[in-house]
Amino acid sequence: MKNINVNEILVRAAKRLKELRDATGVNQKEFAEMFGANNTTYNRYESGDIKSMPADLIESISKRFDINPAWLIGFENVDKYMIYEKAYQNVRRLPVLGKIAAGIPILAQEDLLDYEYVPECFKADFCLKVQGDSMIGARILDGDLVYIKQQPEVENGEIAVVLIDGQDATLKRFYRTDGKITLRSENPNYPDQIYTKKDNVTILGKAILFKSEVR
Repeated sequence: MKNINVNEILVRAAKRLKELRDATGVNQKEFAEMFGANNTTYNRYESGDIKSMPADLIESISKRFDINPAWLIGFENVDKYMIYEKAYQNVRRLPVLGKIAAGIPILAQEDLLDYEYVPECFKADFCLKVQGDSMIGARILDGDLVYIKQQPEVENGEIAVVLIDGQDATLKRFYRTDGKITLRSENPNYPDQIYTKKDNVTILGKAILFKSEVR
């Protein structure tokens, strides 16, 4: 599973946002007003204090300047100028769903929180917010964003999103041996969770990469 260097992305995104604003010849307050954004919050985007802009703001700025949204948010090796409609043919907009437990399973809430823009090469289907500390040994911390590829099976030892009894979702290392399913944390404070064929355990997908919160 890959880890995106969010700090490098933040630096590039802030620099590129300022580059666009400078090209218009307006100050931060005026630029923020152009897109209905709060001036104080916009200042934090341009200084790199906030890790990501809302999806609607990314879309508005990209459309206004015919900019590839993946370039705007700091990804490398992507074109800057693209026709707006074509730009989104090379960018995936992934839904960010409600928080996923990385501790004791909590009720899975598939509430749409936002969208994440990623290059087409990131073969994920959706993102989930992590809540809890049970996967810290895998460098997945509370508040991190995990990118999930939807699939019904995973290999033993892979990190997966698993649904328990149709309502409780959790992020764990998955093992299936001797007719039993073991969900294992990456924190010694959490015991293994053991399930049998009688239990309703469904794999929702495999964690393929994650983005850490700025700390």
